[in-house]
Amino acid sequence: MGLQEEFEEYAEKAKTLPDTTTNENKLILYGLYKQATVGDVNTGRPGIFNLKDKAKWDAWKAVEGKSKEEAMNDYITKVKQLLEEAGASTS
Repeated sequence: MGLQEEFEEYAEKAKTLPDTTTNENKLILYGLYKQATVGDVNTGRPGIFNLKDKAKWDAWKAVEGKSKEEAMNDYITKVKQLLEEAGASTS
């Protein structure tokens, strides 16, 4: 399986993460996903009162400069880690 296919598979698996997944981890995944699919941040930072979008933008900005492949690999690793943690907590 190629990296793109594995990335898409884990993007689907990420949708099954439990509600207990922290916002911090969700933001890490968001930033890596955007970096892998879009590349470096290409929009202005949202305004001060738009906290949710600003946090998402900051998470994306934090991984700026990573290659598409590096972002995909980091995303896959993070989803695997979160799924393992979720599995461990339900056992």
